[in-house]
Amino acid sequence: MCTKTKYETIVGLEVHVQLSTKTKAYCRDKNKYGESPNSCISPVTLGYPGTLPKINSEVINRAIKLGIALNCKISKYNLYSRKNYFYPDLPKGYQITQDKTPICTGGYIEIPNKKINITRIHMEEDAGKSIHDIDPKNSLVDYNRAGVPLLEIVSEPEIRSTQEAYSYLKEIRKIVRYIGVSDGNMEEGSLRCDANISVRPYGSNVLRNRVEVKNINSFKNVMRAIELEVARQIKCYENNIDVNQETRNYNASDNSTTVLRSKEDAHDYRYFTEPDIPPVVISQKTIDEIKVTMPILPKQKFIFYTQKLKLSEYDSKILSNEKLFSEFFDKIIKHTKNYKSAANIMLGVVKSYLNKKSIQVNDLPISAINIAKLSDMLSEGKINKTVIENSIFPLMIKTMKSPQEIAVENKLFQIDDSCQIENLIDKAFKKFPQKVIDFNNGNSNLIGLFMGEIMRDSNGKLNPKKINEILIKKLKNEIK
Repeated sequence: MCTKTKYETIVGLEVHVQLSTKTKAYCRDKNKYGESPNSCISPVTLGYPGTLPKINSEVINRAIKLGIALNCKISKYNLYSRKNYFYPDLPKGYQITQDKTPICTGGYIEIPNKKINITRIHMEEDAGKSIHDIDPKNSLVDYNRAGVPLLEIVSEPEIRSTQEAYSYLKEIRKIVRYIGVSDGNMEEGSLRCDANISVRPYGSNVLRNRVEVKNINSFKNVMRAIELEVARQIKCYENNIDVNQETRNYNASDNSTTVLRSKEDAHDYRYFTEPDIPPVVISQKTIDEIKVTMPILPKQKFIFYTQKLKLSEYDSKILSNEKLFSEFFDKIIKHTKNYKSAANIMLGVVKSYLNKKSIQVNDLPISAINIAKLSDMLSEGKINKTVIENSIFPLMIKTMKSPQEIAVENKLFQIDDSCQIENLIDKAFKKFPQKVIDFNNGNSNLIGLFMGEIMRDSNGKLNPKKINEILIKKLKNEIK
């Protein structure tokens, strides 16, 4: 047996979601990415003696919101704790977090064919950022990030592959964006992940020493880091080498890990209750009020699109993947019943345009009503996909006119003229006589060649369904 197939991968993920609040967790310093180094700081951020933290209530509200979205139980009695450790970018020498009373417990995240259970979600603050690649002789520290609010989502060790880890992270990012608690941008550090990894022989129920891999800054790198650590641990066990419980740093540039420190246990951090913040008691009324404000979540959207609108699972998955894109589609279907045509336009020419311009759908210079009108014209056979892509959609972008106006002004409506279609088919047959023979000898794929030729000769104005119908009859000599 291959050594890799002898071992089962065990992964638990700690996902740090940086909240997009206007101010930091325990003071009124600005919380904004990309500001000049050390410009969003104050004596509180820097941990000066005599300064006191003050709770940002919006952090609590967003924690409740995330807990509801992830099916968690909300803790009504919350204590804050100090987690003590020294690091240059942690100016107080401790982090304000939650230990024994996390604000959310239980819950789960659904990925394809599996449910990953959540251990806890707790509130804490971020540390600053050490910078090692600007000054050749010194490390620099930017304290702008110190005190920025985080929610840490800790999963049960139920992830069994890199693909499951990828799906889990993608689902978290989708949900935090949908409910508006974070932008979820890994490249900006708004979503960060530490992976706790171990392996064990298949059939064993014993959890072996785990290794925490930190500094993973992309979905792809999460997969690479897990694969790398799994391979390292298997090699150790196969050579009778102990796997130490430790923390390793992931280096994406050469796909390697290095030891940072032996893995701490809770007592190493000397947790104790934060003396400067009183207990936070959350009422059921507050929880209920936040529930009322919850948006429709991606899974609910997916079910609505597949069951109510009868769209394919593929189309529904893409349409529900991004909140803004989904909301724009929802505006369109208020003005049309031709849902499939609307989905085709959104996932075709609209998505292509957005990707090309690197913009969001709310920057599209076409209204949802006009996309709905375009969907109706397509569904009713007045225009076809080629005309939309090559003429109508570009002119809608350029002129801001309705699709009907553009079709009339530029004579773009489909033509069902059977005589004209037959003439163009005859022209194509004369151009490709051998292809006609090949079709009648069994090469049915040549239909596409003739269709393309005829559509080009008609500038895309002829009805493709009508062309296909007459073309097949003429190829079979049913029409002379």
